[in-house]
Amino acid sequence: MDNQQKQTDSDANRCIRVLFVCMGNICRSPTAEGVFRHLVEQSDLVSEFEVDSAGTHAYHVGDSPDPRSQAKAAEYGVDLSSQRARRVEESDFREFDYILAMDGDNLAALERIRPEDASANLSLLLSHGPDHGYVEVPDPYYGGARGFELVYQLVHDACRGLLAELSTPR
Repeated sequence: MDNQQKQTDSDANRCIRVLFVCMGNICRSPTAEGVFRHLVEQSDLVSEFEVDSAGTHAYHVGDSPDPRSQAKAAEYGVDLSSQRARRVEESDFREFDYILAMDGDNLAALERIRPEDASANLSLLLSHGPDHGYVEVPDPYYGGARGFELVYQLVHDACRGLLAELSTPR
């Protein structure tokens, strides 16, 4: 087998790596990670995807997702309890295929720190879902329960769209 064939086989067996990003990595991006992982599991595509989340700021590094995010996700059968907040690293831009920001501020922050040799595709998460009248996933941190429900629904629908896009034969 020549090197070109080995590379082709390696590419065919490589999973798609997806990173979800918000500011602190305790509300929106952990919810997106959990929802996307849950949808991948339900679709029996676990071996085809690697999923993670991170924040553009280091406010909560090492913390569990916000209890309100965990509670809302749990209502829908999604477990966020094993996740821990981390900050986006330069290597993420090379290791992940898709980096999905929750809002324009975080997308701009990602574009500022993106290394020149980065291969990741950057976009807003909601650009992959149906039009609910939102371009960005609103930050529910200072809001009430209705904000966490809205975030869950927006994230769920966008993650369904993203999974449909990414699981289409390439």
